[in-house]
Amino acid sequence: MYIAVLIVHILVCLFLIVVVLLQSGKAADLAGAFGGMGSQTAFGPRGSATLLSKATTVSAVLFMVTSLTLSILATRNAGLGSTVLQTAPAQTQSQPAKPAAPAQAPSSGGQTFPLPPVGQQAPAPAPPK
Repeated sequence: MYIAVLIVHILVCLFLIVVVLLQSGKAADLAGAFGGMGSQTAFGPRGSATLLSKATTVSAVLFMVTSLTLSILATRNAGLGSTVLQTAPAQTQSQPAKPAAPAQAPSSGGQTFPLPPVGQQAPAPAPPK
């Protein structure tokens, strides 16, 4: 399905390029550059739609539809709906981890002060007597 839509999209792109390049510009003459009212100006009299303008409209609509279809198909095939946590095997623990006892740091004078847990500030030592 994706390959078929991609081939149609490429063909529509090439056709759109050719049709746009074959059209004549609006007010492409010298009078149009200075604001003259030519027969093909943007706000002047408008003739009936030509075959090239109708082909441009149809190919532009097809280009947009195939672009949206390709983007939807690409996101569905990419598997963006799953995460690593959904695909990882579940880890079970038989017992909760026990917190480690605080370590004692030796200091001069035979006194010991407990070390603070990681990420906390150490309490100020008591003044000597």
